[in-house]
Amino acid sequence: MELTPAQFAVLQIVAEAPGVSSAEVARIERLTPPTMSVIVGNLERKGALMRRAHPKNGRIQCLEATEMGLELMRNGRALVQAQKERILAAAMPAEAAVAIDLWLRRVAAIEV
Repeated sequence: MELTPAQFAVLQIVAEAPGVSSAEVARIERLTPPTMSVIVGNLERKGALMRRAHPKNGRIQCLEATEMGLELMRNGRALVQAQKERILAAAMPAEAAVAIDLWLRRVAAIEV
C-alpha cells in the first residue's frame, strides 16, 4: 500500500502528536479543509488512521495513527532516505543541495 506525499506528511504529524485535531494538521501543512477531509478519509479507508471525537467538543476530530499507519510511515521514511541517498550519490558535492531542494519542491507539488 502506497501513500501520497500529502498523506505521508499528514500521517507523520499525527504519529508524532496523537490526538491532534484535523484542523491543526491542516494549518500546519497549509491544506484547505476540503483537501484535509479527503486525505483523512483516504488514510482512514486504508486503515492507517482513525478519527475520534474530541472529549469536550464533539465537532472537533482528533486523529490517531493505527499500527498499520505507523508501519506505512516507517516504510515511507525509509523510501525517502533511500531516494535522498540516490540523489546525493549521483550529484557532485556542489550540486547535491540544489538537487535535493528541487526534488523536495517537486514532491511538495504533487497533488493529493
